[in-house]
Amino acid sequence: MSRLRFNTTREVFETFPSAAEVILTPPTTEPPLAFLARLAKGPAPMEAIGFCAFLLPRREAVWWALQSVRGMQPPGTQDPGLAAAEAWVREPGDRARFEALRLAQSGDRARPGTWIAWAAGYSGGSMIESHGVPCPPDLTAKLARIGVLNAVNRLPARDREGALRACVEACIRLAQDDVDKR
Repeated sequence: MSRLRFNTTREVFETFPSAAEVILTPPTTEPPLAFLARLAKGPAPMEAIGFCAFLLPRREAVWWALQSVRGMQPPGTQDPGLAAAEAWVREPGDRARFEALRLAQSGDRARPGTWIAWAAGYSGGSMIESHGVPCPPDLTAKLARIGVLNAVNRLPARDREGALRACVEACIRLAQDDVDKR
């Protein structure tokens, strides 16, 4: 069963108008995964990362982003932001979400995991623990995109194409519901 909420690429952009700020390739009526494949092979393949972030539901977008970032880090790298985001993916309640948000607020913004923790922290509910300030619906996608691009851009230039391909493939697997072994 597919996890895709959208039948066409245009529906993604209609739901998230801010996607057009980072994905300059005009939307079409083609299926989202076909558009994603075209982005990844096109003249601006980094746009595919942004499309992945907007395409997936919030929880899956955070899972995709943290797994993508982990795949680009040296083995054994400890990233508290990724750990906090993973805790929220596994137990998506407010307690874990606010813990991820606290960690992001005090985290190193130069680290990709801090951005993924922000994505988890702003995945829904209130932006502030003590007040009812709703999270904008596109904030998780924006922050997940930043975290993944941060990780891609830390790689040597020769490794970026392979990392980008791995990120897109991971998104496709999640969207097609082939992999859900969290």
